[in-house]
Amino acid sequence: MFRGLFVTGTDTGVGKTVVSAALMHRFRASVQLKYWKPVQTGIEQDDDTATVKALGRCADDEVVDGGARLPGPFSPHLSARLSGRTIRMDDLLEVTDRQRSTERWIVEGAGGVLVPLNDRELTADFMVRLGLPVTVVARTSLGTINHTLLTIEALRSRAIEVVGAILVGQPNEENRAAIERYGCLPVLGELPILTPLNPESLALVARTLDGRGRMLEYLR
Repeated sequence: MFRGLFVTGTDTGVGKTVVSAALMHRFRASVQLKYWKPVQTGIEQDDDTATVKALGRCADDEVVDGGARLPGPFSPHLSARLSGRTIRMDDLLEVTDRQRSTERWIVEGAGGVLVPLNDRELTADFMVRLGLPVTVVARTSLGTINHTLLTIEALRSRAIEVVGAILVGQPNEENRAAIERYGCLPVLGELPILTPLNPESLALVARTLDGRGRMLEYLR
């Protein structure tokens, strides 16, 4: 059975990649972890897999670099169309066929939950196929309550299990409390904007994540 956590976000650029690298630091001592980003657009400018490998101090065998790799910093369906390609979920899922039973995966989505992959399917449809519980990455700033609650609602309407949220940015107790209250969802940690952002600073902050052990329960 494929096991792990799916890291999604309320928006693109919200901090999913940094959080994914932090989770590699946080949990590798407890379980055999692999990181995978199934769909990456704008590959000529950004390579999230390489970023996680560097920030997370990942060994070669902790990173899976298979899936759709597309030029152009656009939505996956548009990047694929402009490249004359089509993203097929069955092709992406072939990567998971090579997993070992002892492995646990951190899977990072592209953009948010309702980002289109092709003419018919959304990222949420792929999440359903994978069957992994989800951690939502959200900003701490103004607008995050609405964006986070909409994301939670979209996931739950598809019977996708939501483990909790991780907030990125300057701490905001009111926004955190509102997400927990109205979303009926625990905030599992907060990640400040790190300056400098490097493996050492991220590893230090990663220790504060998942203090209740909720995510670790899903990885064991």
